[in-house]
Amino acid sequence: MVTADDPAQAGGKTYVLIHGTYFGGWCWKDVAGRLRALGHRVYTPTLTGLGERGHLISLDPSLETHVEDIARMLRYEDLEDVVLVGHSFAGVVVSALADRMPERFRHLVYLDAQLLLSGESPASIAPPSTMERYRRTAYETEGVMVVPPPSPAAIGATDERMADWLKQKLTPQPFGTYTDSIELAHPLGNGLPATYVACTDPPFPNVARAHERAREIEGWTYVELPTGHNAMLLMPQEVTDLLAGVG
Repeated sequence: MVTADDPAQAGGKTYVLIHGTYFGGWCWKDVAGRLRALGHRVYTPTLTGLGERGHLISLDPSLETHVEDIARMLRYEDLEDVVLVGHSFAGVVVSALADRMPERFRHLVYLDAQLLLSGESPASIAPPSTMERYRRTAYETEGVMVVPPPSPAAIGATDERMADWLKQKLTPQPFGTYTDSIELAHPLGNGLPATYVACTDPPFPNVARAHERAREIEGWTYVELPTGHNAMLLMPQEVTDLLAGVG
C-alpha cells in the first residue's frame, strides 16, 4: 500500500525498469539513482535465471516465467499508476503485461526494445545470422541450454572500467526465451500511452524491425538517442531525462 511519505504519493512517479538479455536489475543503478534523486519511486527487478538470480537457471526460465516475475512483483508491492520501462528483450515482457493488466500502468516506455506481434518470438524477427550465432555458441548448464553473454566491447562498452565491471556482471541467457512466442489478446500496448526510444548510433540489428513498427503505431511517441543499444549505461543522464518527462 502507498503510504503518505511515499514519493509517488508526494508528487513523484513510480517506475519499474526491466532489463534485457544477459543483464540484471543492476544495469539500471545509475538511472535509478538519478530518478530517485528527483523524488520518484523506482524498482529494478531481476528476471529469474539472470544477474543475482543466476543460481535459479536450473529452473529453465521461459518468457512466461519472466512475465510472471514482474506481474507478481506488481501485485505483491501493490503497484499502480506505473511507468513501465523495458529495454531490449524486455519489450516483450512490457507488451505482455500491458496486454494482461493494463490497469496497473500510466505509461509504457520501450528503450530500444523488441516489439513482437502475437505469435512471434524474439528468434522469429532477429536476423538469421544472429540466431545462427546463438545456436552455435549455446551450451548446457545445469540441464538448461543457455547463450553466453557477449564481450563488453560488443555491447558498446569501450571504457576499460565499464568493460571490467560488465565482465563481472553479465550472465548467460536461457536459450528458450529467444524461441518462446508471445500471445496477445489486444494490439501492441493495449491502448496505453507509450513512448519508443530508438538508439541509433550504432543501430542494433535485433530491434531494427521494432523501430519500423514503433514509427507506424498511431498515438505513440517515437524519439531517438544518438547512442548504442545499452543507453542506460552509455547515456544515463539522457535516459533519466527522457523517463522523467513521460507519464
